[in-house]
Amino acid sequence: MAMFDSLSERLQGVFEQLSSKGRLTEEDVDAGLKEVRLALLAADVNFKIAKEFVASIREKAVGGAVLQALNPGQQVIKIVYDELVTLLGEGAVKLNIAQRPPTIVMMVGLQGSGKTTTTAKLALYLRKSSGQRPLLVAADIYRPAAVAQLESLGKQLGVPVYSEPAGSKPLEIVHNALARAQELGLNMLIIDTAGRLNIDEMMMNELVQIRDQMQPHETLLVVDAMTGQEAVRVAKDFAEQVGISGIVMTKMDGDARGGAALSVRSVTGVPIKFIGTGEKADALEQFYPDRVASRILGMGDVLTLIEKAQSEFDEKQALELQAKMRKGTYDLENFLEQMRQIKRMGSITDLLGMIPGLGGALKNSDLNIDNDDLKHIEAIILSMTTQERRDPDVITASRRKRIAKGSGSNVHDVNVLLDQFKEMRKMMKQLTGNNTQRGLGNIMRMMKQKQGGDTRLPFGAMRDEEGHALLAAPTNGSSNRPAAPSNGVNRGGSNRNKKNKKKR
Repeated sequence: MAMFDSLSERLQGVFEQLSSKGRLTEEDVDAGLKEVRLALLAADVNFKIAKEFVASIREKAVGGAVLQALNPGQQVIKIVYDELVTLLGEGAVKLNIAQRPPTIVMMVGLQGSGKTTTTAKLALYLRKSSGQRPLLVAADIYRPAAVAQLESLGKQLGVPVYSEPAGSKPLEIVHNALARAQELGLNMLIIDTAGRLNIDEMMMNELVQIRDQMQPHETLLVVDAMTGQEAVRVAKDFAEQVGISGIVMTKMDGDARGGAALSVRSVTGVPIKFIGTGEKADALEQFYPDRVASRILGMGDVLTLIEKAQSEFDEKQALELQAKMRKGTYDLENFLEQMRQIKRMGSITDLLGMIPGLGGALKNSDLNIDNDDLKHIEAIILSMTTQERRDPDVITASRRKRIAKGSGSNVHDVNVLLDQFKEMRKMMKQLTGNNTQRGLGNIMRMMKQKQGGDTRLPFGAMRDEEGHALLAAPTNGSSNRPAAPSNGVNRGGSNRNKKNKKKR
């Protein structure tokens, strides 16, 4: 995701310099920590927190055991990692679940923070992750269309929504919603309260009244990560005046700095419990400080990658595909289904960035992987007949012309796709057979080709400097030419020509 990209890039530069020195002096550490502090401030981290963070690292890093270690640079990185985890909250903090349902969750926040959308996302997350049966409550009666928005989201996600006609009071709405949830046997009540453009006394008083009447098990503050230190100020005000048990940071995919996330817990003493990572309904993740710290330092995030894969891939289906790979019968229909599953997991670039060591390599390359470009590959495959998808060897020159015309592409695109699919199928057979080491060797050689100047990976939707789509890496070691261009319970009523960043 985009969050922490700028901070991550600067910190990794500092650590590369420290690691390249071999032995470190106290002056080396001080110079590196000065750059760390500047990187934190550039990421919009609170000044006091940045100062304390660096001081804590220095205290641990200038000890004799670190400076005299065989690899002091790595020791410093480990210290920074531990301090980041401490700053972010050490461990993931789950929602409090009532012993006697329903669990009541009150969502609060300013207008524009994504509160209503996050309310619906949370209901979907809890239903999928822990089998909760939520009822959404439309208690934001002030913002135009807020009730209609929540009802629409509930209908899309198959989550019931409780609402009342215009003129109803929030206290009455939430009280009646609780009775409705008990009547329907639902075990969770998620209340979308009213937001304001600014914090005001009337708003806070209403929230306090709802809190006092409902006694929520969780009060979650939704804040926009892109507002930086303003988000921290808002969180502090809500914590002091209403009392909050957790924070949900939205729009983390659009904030490359991440300063708010690094500051908010220290300022408020309240943990971040969830982060919003996109516009899709399932783009809400539990917040794991250790995993985020690992991403910031370029170490990847394998656990999150595995969890995303497990949520999309069926074990039985995976075993069947493995058998097909071993036998060499894996076809384009199998590939298309897997590609769609991967797309549902999120951004391809983000997924690759979760692989240790690959995130930094991607940033230093000319790759520009766009999920929308995968639609181009999908169009080519869908323009094939069932027989052609299952047996690509039957695709003759005339068929390639027909497929190209039907997919809005050209014959070169079709040729590259078919050639690379055949190469990939060979590699898959090697990887799943006895000669796994040879198969892995082939992959490494392909990556070395990329590092040697070819910016194409198998089936990756990259672009050259002219903006042309690059479907794949060469299969024979030579350079390919670039490809051308309500369930509701209502009571009472890509652009394919965008330029890639040039590497100089």
